[in-house]
Amino acid sequence: MDVGILGGTGPLGRGLGLRLAAAGSSVTIGSRDAARAGEVAASLHDAWPRQLAVMGAANEVAAARDIVVVATPWDAVVPTVRGLRAQLEGKVVVSVANALVKQGREMHALVPPRGSMAGAIQAELPTALVAAAGHHLPASALEDLDQVLGSDVLVCSDHPDAKEAAMALMASIDGLRPLDAGSLAQAAAIEAFTAVLITVNIRYKAHSSLGLTGLGHV
Repeated sequence: MDVGILGGTGPLGRGLGLRLAAAGSSVTIGSRDAARAGEVAASLHDAWPRQLAVMGAANEVAAARDIVVVATPWDAVVPTVRGLRAQLEGKVVVSVANALVKQGREMHALVPPRGSMAGAIQAELPTALVAAAGHHLPASALEDLDQVLGSDVLVCSDHPDAKEAAMALMASIDGLRPLDAGSLAQAAAIEAFTAVLITVNIRYKAHSSLGLTGLGHV
């Protein structure tokens, strides 16, 4: 796949970019600062000296790719996609953003005006095919290619093509099992649960992720 990651210099964006490149995708890590994106891409090459098709560029370049992941901090999501509306028209856009704030030793979920960050993206990009996925993935584990993953990934969208593309994207990474979680309305609960998962990890000094039982062979 040819993947662009908006705001890809953060922990989750870097980790996803690295794993997708290791799985054979061509990845463009985007940023408002193209030089910063280039530094992050170079650091991934230095850390993992193998054949990785990953480069750094401005967000505008990343938005031109076939499938685009939005991994910016939650408060920059709407301004970022609003400025790229023309490039993202008609494209599959995958949101991994969570609106969270830290209160003491807990993470608390915020409720965006549209109920979820994915919903906010869809409202800003009415012609785009928005899906939500990857919210519960541990960024530190993604950035360590020697670490074996074992996570379920809840995927939701109002567009069958977007859901299929997002599930294929996640399935391309070894150890991830994408699960169809329904319409984009489910993104509100999926994103909010990230606060609970991070709080548990803070308390137990762990890097746990989501795993559902009882599904049998999916």
